[in-house]
Amino acid sequence: MFKAHRTKEALLPFPSSRKLLLNMDAFLFIVFTFVLSFQTHFAQGSELPRTTSSSKTYIIHVKGPQDKSLDQTEDLESWYHSFMPPTIMSSEEQPRMIYSYLNVMSGFAARLTEEELIAVEKKDGFISARPERILHRQTTNTPQFLGLQKQTGLWKESNFGKGIIIGVLDTGITPGHPSFSDAGMSPPPPKWKGRCEINVTACNNKLIGVRTFNHVAKLIKGAEAAIDDFGHGTHTASTAAGAFVDHAEVLGNAEGTASGIAPYAHLAIYRVCSKVCRESDILAALDAAVEDGVDVLSISLGSKRAKPFFDHGIAIGTFAAMQKGIFVSCAAGNDGPLPGSVINGAPWILTVGASNINRSIAATAKLGNGQEFDGESIFQPSDFSPTLLPLAYAGMNGKQEDAFCGNGSLNDIDFRGKVVLCEKGGGIEKIAKGKEVKRAGGAAMILMNDEKSGFSLNIDVHVLPTTHVSYDAGLKIKAYIYSTATPTATILFKGTIIGNSLAPVVTSFSGRGPSLPSPGILKPDIIGPGLNILAAWPFPLNNNTASKSTFNIMSGTSMSCPHLSGVAALLKSSHPHWSPAAIKSAIMTSADIISHERKHIVGETLQPADVFATGSGYVNPSRANDPGLVYDIKPDDYIPYLCGLGYKDTEVEIIAGRTIKCSETSSIREGELNYPSFSVVLDSPQTFTRTVTNVGEANSSYVVTVSAPDGVDVKVQPNKLYFSEANQKETYSVTFSRIELDDETVKYVQGFLQWVSAKHTVRSPISISFV
Repeated sequence: MFKAHRTKEALLPFPSSRKLLLNMDAFLFIVFTFVLSFQTHFAQGSELPRTTSSSKTYIIHVKGPQDKSLDQTEDLESWYHSFMPPTIMSSEEQPRMIYSYLNVMSGFAARLTEEELIAVEKKDGFISARPERILHRQTTNTPQFLGLQKQTGLWKESNFGKGIIIGVLDTGITPGHPSFSDAGMSPPPPKWKGRCEINVTACNNKLIGVRTFNHVAKLIKGAEAAIDDFGHGTHTASTAAGAFVDHAEVLGNAEGTASGIAPYAHLAIYRVCSKVCRESDILAALDAAVEDGVDVLSISLGSKRAKPFFDHGIAIGTFAAMQKGIFVSCAAGNDGPLPGSVINGAPWILTVGASNINRSIAATAKLGNGQEFDGESIFQPSDFSPTLLPLAYAGMNGKQEDAFCGNGSLNDIDFRGKVVLCEKGGGIEKIAKGKEVKRAGGAAMILMNDEKSGFSLNIDVHVLPTTHVSYDAGLKIKAYIYSTATPTATILFKGTIIGNSLAPVVTSFSGRGPSLPSPGILKPDIIGPGLNILAAWPFPLNNNTASKSTFNIMSGTSMSCPHLSGVAALLKSSHPHWSPAAIKSAIMTSADIISHERKHIVGETLQPADVFATGSGYVNPSRANDPGLVYDIKPDDYIPYLCGLGYKDTEVEIIAGRTIKCSETSSIREGELNYPSFSVVLDSPQTFTRTVTNVGEANSSYVVTVSAPDGVDVKVQPNKLYFSEANQKETYSVTFSRIELDDETVKYVQGFLQWVSAKHTVRSPISISFV
């Protein structure tokens, strides 16, 4: 299934009457209700159910005709129609050919029975067919946290992304929100060919295009089809390129001036999701975005599990986009910290993991023994008394299922007037747990993380006074409860606090490597802000029915992805001739591997995070603007790589969109792709070559330094690179050999290689897997 890559946070339903909630109780009830519906709709990936009792929507790949060139759209569509059985082309009340793809693949989407599909498969030129999948939908201070300042640095040098078009594939948009004001914006560039499918007055020089695709349009008729009734699309679009908005806040917290990362970039919105996100619609939106002329694609969507690239709609569609010079940023997925959980791992995609930022909305659990444990909560009631109350553990009867505070679980014990400790997990949404505590008469809730979430706190608007604390804090609170006959506690609400010295910390949910479809490419590529991100929202979270300045906090790699889309837009504006691979390399080789307090970046356990969590590190936009050297990759360079993965000719053709014969191509190992990182499966010594391009000063020189992984000898030849002019290329080789390791049970080790000049440090992470 396609999913929007955010964690399962509360999403508010968009009221059909457009009326706002009358009071906090009504608001919280709707939050709770929709959380349950979100769990139902997006919990698990699967093949698309049949559209009727006998048909499915298939993604069908075909060859072009051998006897003529199809330059006209009409000719190409006619060729696709020739594959359809003639008996179904004339008598249907609805078209069975759903999409003809013109730019991102050679093929079409069609609704067919199994018998009809068999007839299609017999046609000359047929390559493959499979049922489409359903995909899932996976800031006030993040620009400042990333070092972006109005009067200096990258924002000024890139003119805030002026002239760049970011295409966002998501749940639509909320026109009229101040984040999409075009004040100070120039008209879109002449190359723009897109259109506005909502009320034309809703589009402007910021929001230059809005389009809706087939399945969504069928559900919601007319101009309203593109309006965001989930919030996810509005949130991601404003994160990438929202305008400056003063006094942004959520329920009085995180107040400040909000903006996207590229606030002067244009936005082109492609609504591909309603309750579900269908693969055929996503491919159609990619097809349209390429035709419309976008510069950057931001896709916070993905399948539940990684697929081979020829069987992955986003990988196929974005390959064509990359060939047209379009930069693609995608979410890394939300199934971390499980190893191998990273998705959207094609090497032509920037795969983005998530970290926290240095802001918290603090709520401290204070115990009767004087201990205090810092937690967080968006809901910060001003009238909650700091007086200690009786404290009880929901699982004190010994039933683990009751500890999760599921619906109806708190019946056996009297929790009235108490602070109740509940555990995260059990398949129960966090807000639903608070609902159960409130139903049982509890005065407040302490929600403790499960073990895998560790210290990662993705926060919510709870239905009663709550603090969400770490797993470690929860264990200590539970121990206190069992240590005394009369445990007590309260919650101290402290509001917004800036200054987490550990930030950035990799979130627990962020998808982890290694990449299963291609272990020789290190994924994710980069991490960026994705935990508790404030951005635009379709409707107020309070009683103010007159307010248009509405914001909400969400978490997920859905949120980190548009941050990097915005960074790419800034770099594209600053360096218009850089290729997508060059921009990607600049982002990766300039990334930070230490926190703002000069400590190693840690993960959800507060232990140093490995390269399967961080990739190249935490994005540093200002350094990316002047990286010194880049590792460039031409579109055709990916063909030997794909052949080297062992793909059949027809499978490579599906991705490349043209006839490929791997027997006539010099296939390469994954490690030979000119990628800005190294991921090596090491048994015998292996040598790889890399070519770097000087995008810095002429007459510069670089010396290599290596932090070799434990048990590995790394030799680089030559160890110095000299450049006499800009855009000069130089090649080096690196040989990895295994040596004695103290602990022979270790499976993975890591290090890095960097080229250092008087001005630049160009770092490439190294991951070694022993076999």
